[in-house]
Amino acid sequence: PIDDVDIGIEMLGLKFKNPFGLASATAATTGEMIRRGFEAGWSFCVTKTFSLDKDLITNVSPRIVRGSTGGNIYGPGQTSFTNIELISDKSANYWCGVVRELVTDYPDHIVIASIMCSLNEADWTELAQRAEAAGAHALELNLSCPHGMGERGMGLACGTVEGFVRDICRWVRAAVKIPFFAKLTPNVTDICAIAGAAKAGGADGVTAINTIQSLQTVDPDGAAWPRVGQAKQTTYGGMSGNANRPVALAKISSVARAFPGFPIMGTGGVESAEHTLQFVHCGASVVQICSAIQNQDLSVVQDYITGLKALLYLKGREASGAGWTGQTPPPGSLPHRAPGLRDIEDVVASPDRPLFGPYLKERLSARAKALKEADLLAAEYVPCGAGAEPARVPRLQDELGRALSRITTWGDLAIKEQVVALVDQEKCINCGKCYMTCNDTAYQAIQFHPETHKPLVLDVCTGCGLCGAVCPIPDCITFVPRTTPFPPQRGVAPDGIPNPAYNPFDAAACGAA
Repeated sequence: PIDDVDIGIEMLGLKFKNPFGLASATAATTGEMIRRGFEAGWSFCVTKTFSLDKDLITNVSPRIVRGSTGGNIYGPGQTSFTNIELISDKSANYWCGVVRELVTDYPDHIVIASIMCSLNEADWTELAQRAEAAGAHALELNLSCPHGMGERGMGLACGTVEGFVRDICRWVRAAVKIPFFAKLTPNVTDICAIAGAAKAGGADGVTAINTIQSLQTVDPDGAAWPRVGQAKQTTYGGMSGNANRPVALAKISSVARAFPGFPIMGTGGVESAEHTLQFVHCGASVVQICSAIQNQDLSVVQDYITGLKALLYLKGREASGAGWTGQTPPPGSLPHRAPGLRDIEDVVASPDRPLFGPYLKERLSARAKALKEADLLAAEYVPCGAGAEPARVPRLQDELGRALSRITTWGDLAIKEQVVALVDQEKCINCGKCYMTCNDTAYQAIQFHPETHKPLVLDVCTGCGLCGAVCPIPDCITFVPRTTPFPPQRGVAPDGIPNPAYNPFDAAACGAA
């Protein structure tokens, strides 16, 4: 049963009953909120970052704004948020008390204390030891807050210099026995260099990534969000949410490839079970979440738990040859695409019969006739994989790092294996978007049939992928291997090499391309 699928993860001897945790952010503002998170189903938490009393802060207001990355979206469903909120305004005594209570009251959950100090060995030693004495299972060193704290010599000020990161990790390693993670900023040129410094300093793992420094938008009067005070001022804040996910996946996979086996807690834009599996495939053992909770509430974790179990169960179906892609069945499993019916539709889908006007009526008539005459209970019409038991259902632990072998450098990509676009005329709604984008921003490789207005892909198609990226119909445009030679058009032929005879697969030519 799907409910029995194993989504537990073990990392550094810590056993997480699922990979979902509250990030060190607004959802972990108080101990009471973390308790509600545990009751809702979250398996671990990272406390809001706290400091020594001498570094206590007071926040400005307002300090969190909706994102502008998704257009004029109001209410839930924001693609991003930007905040200029600092670390917790509560004392270390408060948070040590919270940690002590949570560890006692929720023995099957993992409690990670997030701490921050300036570049001072005595401070890091004291705070780390206090958190360890409170019973924290692990520490997260916040070396990456992108706003406010850097001005105090903390956060980003410490996390962008390799030597600082290495020294802080050495100090904490000497101070405590429990595992600790260095939380990395994406606001650096080479995140692997910072991760390497943390590892060299004794960190047991890293968290990637903190928020991305941003300025969300500027009003027509020049006031930038969130317009603090009568002067309507702002500062550069940290962007979180769905818009961060591509950056997070790149940074996490980079670290995982550079340091195989080095534990990673992933954060940055997770808002579904599918996103979680992406993070795991890129090398993150567990994920921390906050923006998705801001968009809804703590109950989202139940959707993620059920969805992740379903994904792993369906991967068992995939292994059994059923051809599922995530939670999407293969096209051939849909009754209207069964072989016999598709043969009929292929006849009426010839180039002179598109999907509109009288041609559509012909197609529908032929389909109705086929359905009337076909024995839909016959074996050839049974949906692909129906009734098939999954092969061994993988554990989540088995999926860790699965994508890493397929992420490589540009120079290692298969330059000889060129593709071209293929339009599924059965799915095409004739919107013309593929033509417009190819004509104005690509290679002028799509034309319309003069009578039926169907898109036709020309031989000059380079397989760039842009038409598929803007097509509004899933899988209407796919990419298939090119069957004809394709010499790149150089505009002006390279010296001594005439354009028509240019061989793109010649090693010397590729190097000169």
